[in-house]
Amino acid sequence: MTEEPARADHHRGKPAPSPTQNPEPALSPTLARNIAALIDRRRAVEAEASLQEKAAAAISRFAGSMVFVYIHLVLFGGWILLNLGLIPAIPAWDPTLVVLAMIASVEAIFLSTFVLINQNRMAAQDDARADLDLQVNLLNEHETTRLIAMVDAIARHLEVAPLPEPEIEEMTRDVAPDAVMDAIAAHQDGR
Repeated sequence: MTEEPARADHHRGKPAPSPTQNPEPALSPTLARNIAALIDRRRAVEAEASLQEKAAAAISRFAGSMVFVYIHLVLFGGWILLNLGLIPAIPAWDPTLVVLAMIASVEAIFLSTFVLINQNRMAAQDDARADLDLQVNLLNEHETTRLIAMVDAIARHLEVAPLPEPEIEEMTRDVAPDAVMDAIAAHQDGR
């Protein structure tokens, strides 16, 4: 049954995979290098985090897990059941559940603080990634603009009919990021 697809590929002109040869790598060397660089960068950022940031991240991760939910179901559920007097052998120590409410409130204060600390750190990382994206996009736009100008010059040299002049002029002009951001802000403000 496993030989069928290999035979079908062989009949379509593709050679059957050899058990002694490694298949072609799924990623190009450039892509593999970029992935490794991103992972190395992420590890470096994590290593640079302070002990408090690492603790806040670990607590946030744990608080966002199903294990945390299950622990709370058992602890809070058990607390409530025991204090409702359903087990006569165990006297209720918090029949109004005020102590439980206070514990839950204090826990919520600390958990929300840990989550906010972690979110602030993640937002800073997101800002750095957004800056990198913007820089790469601007570089790409600049290179594309230069290529358009070069192709236009080649077309003129070969006396190939160029695009209309206003289009070429617009496409060969670099984008001014500040002007674009000002235009977006003006549009959002309704100016």
